[in-house]
Amino acid sequence: MKSSEIKRRYIEFFKKNNHIEIINFSLIPENDPTVLFTTAGMHPLVPYLLGQRHPQGKRLVNIQKCIRTQDIDEVGDDYHLTFFQMLGNWSLGNYWKH
Repeated sequence: MKSSEIKRRYIEFFKKNNHIEIINFSLIPENDPTVLFTTAGMHPLVPYLLGQRHPQGKRLVNIQKCIRTQDIDEVGDDYHLTFFQMLGNWSLGNYWKH
């Protein structure tokens, strides 16, 4: 199975379960001067995870492009960075794990 099919199925599963697909945010965070890059899927959602209301609802799903440099020794070498797409499903106070 190709990665595009995995991503499509992932998004569709959560959309069938009342999640709204949100955009892939920029790799350069807009309102966070503490980091150079978006490093995790949750990074653009921090204000909403801390209680701010998200304009698209309480159940969200996305695929976020990310860059990491701090764990380079674990995944690469001195010449390569880590770029990946993180799949995320989010409940902003709408349900809880059993």
